[in-house]
Amino acid sequence: MNQPSSRTIGFIGATGIGVGAMVGGGILALAGVAFSVSGPSAILAFTLNGIIALITALSFAEMAAANPQSGGTYTYAKKALTVQVAFGVGWVVWFASLVAAVLYALGFGAFAIFALEQIPTGDASSLFSQLMSLKALPVLLALVALGGYAFKLTRSSGSGGALANIGKLAVFAILIAGGLAAFVQTPISEVRESFRPFFAGGFTGLVAAMGYTFIALQGFDLIGSAAGEIKEPEKNIPKAMVATLAIGLAIYLPLLFVVMTVGMQPGESITEVSAANPETVIAIAAQNYLGAFGFWLVIVAGILAMLSALEANLFAASRVAMAMARDRTLHYSLSFIDKRFGTPVTAIYITCAIVALLILVLPDVAAAGAASSLIFLVTFALGHIVMMLMRKRGFEKSETFRVPFYPWLPIIGMTACIGLALFQAIAEPAAGIISLVWLLIGTVLFVSFFVKKAEVIDASEEALDPELLRLRGLSPLVLLPISNPANAESMVFVANALAPPVVGRVLLLSIVTPGKDREDITLRLDNNRQAMQQALMASFDSGLRPDALTTIANEPWEEIERVVKVHNCRSILLGLSSFSDMKTTSNLEKLVKKVKCDVVVFRQPFSGWKITEAKRVLIPVAGQASHDRLRARIAATLWRTIQPEITFLSILPPGTTEQKREDFRKKLERFAGRIIPGKTNTLLVETDDVKGELIRQTKDNDLVIMGLGKAGPGQTAFGPIPIALAEQTNTALIFISNN
Repeated sequence: MNQPSSRTIGFIGATGIGVGAMVGGGILALAGVAFSVSGPSAILAFTLNGIIALITALSFAEMAAANPQSGGTYTYAKKALTVQVAFGVGWVVWFASLVAAVLYALGFGAFAIFALEQIPTGDASSLFSQLMSLKALPVLLALVALGGYAFKLTRSSGSGGALANIGKLAVFAILIAGGLAAFVQTPISEVRESFRPFFAGGFTGLVAAMGYTFIALQGFDLIGSAAGEIKEPEKNIPKAMVATLAIGLAIYLPLLFVVMTVGMQPGESITEVSAANPETVIAIAAQNYLGAFGFWLVIVAGILAMLSALEANLFAASRVAMAMARDRTLHYSLSFIDKRFGTPVTAIYITCAIVALLILVLPDVAAAGAASSLIFLVTFALGHIVMMLMRKRGFEKSETFRVPFYPWLPIIGMTACIGLALFQAIAEPAAGIISLVWLLIGTVLFVSFFVKKAEVIDASEEALDPELLRLRGLSPLVLLPISNPANAESMVFVANALAPPVVGRVLLLSIVTPGKDREDITLRLDNNRQAMQQALMASFDSGLRPDALTTIANEPWEEIERVVKVHNCRSILLGLSSFSDMKTTSNLEKLVKKVKCDVVVFRQPFSGWKITEAKRVLIPVAGQASHDRLRARIAATLWRTIQPEITFLSILPPGTTEQKREDFRKKLERFAGRIIPGKTNTLLVETDDVKGELIRQTKDNDLVIMGLGKAGPGQTAFGPIPIALAEQTNTALIFISNN
């Protein structure tokens, strides 16, 4: 199993990730769009977006500081919601970074072509002109940049492209300083005139500018995607997120101000110039107050900004893919960590390959860019919701960073993000369509290939870390009928696996059947009282706080079925000493078929046997994948509690080829690794006597966890093998049926 890379990124590096993604590309590409729809009030749109982004960054900082693991929004969603919902979140977050990378790669190509076109070629211009006229040239340049960063990121943990960041920040500083120098020489009457009319597009134009340009403030969230590699995350992550936004706004607002005030010629309107030249308005403005030098500064800033933003988004996207692959919501190979460089090589290559495909298929990514903005807004809104859920369920006493003025700030941020996302969907219908197509692709892939494996890992993680259940607001109820006082302790232990202490609930059920006379009834009540007392004592020792229910019924099996339905139990745990009684086996079959919950049957080898004495545990694995989730939960709880030697066993038919045997071995090792990473044994045995081999293996172990058959029409859950194990061995047995 691959271990996560070490923490190598400090505060400066973490800030560099955010700055690399945020500063430059967005403002250069979107400032003209904002001015064209809202006029001078575009500066207000950026300011309001900055406030919304700051509120959102505070929520992300709290989650990342308390859960410093790579994966960003996906990781937070997985802790607070189901693994299915987390996949959806991770899938769209991955897509948003992929599309952002496409935009910046193509942006680099466009700026590079624009720069090359300014080079005087003299008489030798024919070949150069032909080359520059190639429509595919921007795409080729984009692919070259993509290939370069694919190589670089596989050999470095990445820190946002420090040199590129320093270079572009210096360029923006010169642009702003030159503009302010020109501003102090500009008559105040001209400055005032440049602000008129301030709301050129009215309120609708202001909101439109906010919707179009919010993605320019995206970047702080990418710091959370690399949280697992950041040193002292509880301190550095919040500071880096706030610093990223501070740096971004410290560049955006002054730059917009000088462009609007001194970047226009007398009599020119920023609204009209931007409408005519939305992509080059900043270059035009810089040329007006700094001459050719200012023009080239914008070109240089554009190239540096596109490159650093490309690197930052590739870095973040690969980390999201890596985190999802570890949970098997994407293919496991994407979680591989290179031993030499400590980077997720496969995730980086797959991410870059998808970006390259999108560059080739979608060279015009205007609609895709709108989809990226929409998705980021949706995930930011979800981030606020997840943070509030985590605060409510599990981090009330956390000593890490906390969002001030809770819950009002997260509610305001969530509302603003949802509002802007709705506007974006209405203003750019293609954005919603692209997002929907990507979600459909992800849904098909997840349901077809990943969901079962992801659920196994999820069940194991819940068992290994019961805190997850509390964060998700889950409180699974397990029904535990009690009859034998001597077996109560081990029964409660298994119940602990199905309903972890504190977060889970156990309903102890004592069923009293009517007796022949008063003396008989007294004896039965006394036995039930002792059994319940032992179960309660064992519950206190294990941290459980069960409910106790005593009922009177003529038919105990029918009463168990009734209680399951009335209380909506997730699991039933039954303790049986013998399977030789045909009536008992028949009643078990009926119960398994009728109830809509998991059924666990625990056969103890002798009265008073304690499951904590189990040192060797055998888990046969066959074709019943439906049992994997329940099997994972029980096995992981055993490991968390008593650390036994656990062996996963698969039986192959005689004559299995070496290739198939190797394939089975890899599958079994991966399955065992998903449940308890790096702590289990695997065993393959070739034989045509499955029953005999299982009996032999069972006798060599202290406990066997085995799935039952599918109890459908004409089928039995307790087939010949479970019955044989129960009758011919004296080993503790746990049979599971996932209903």
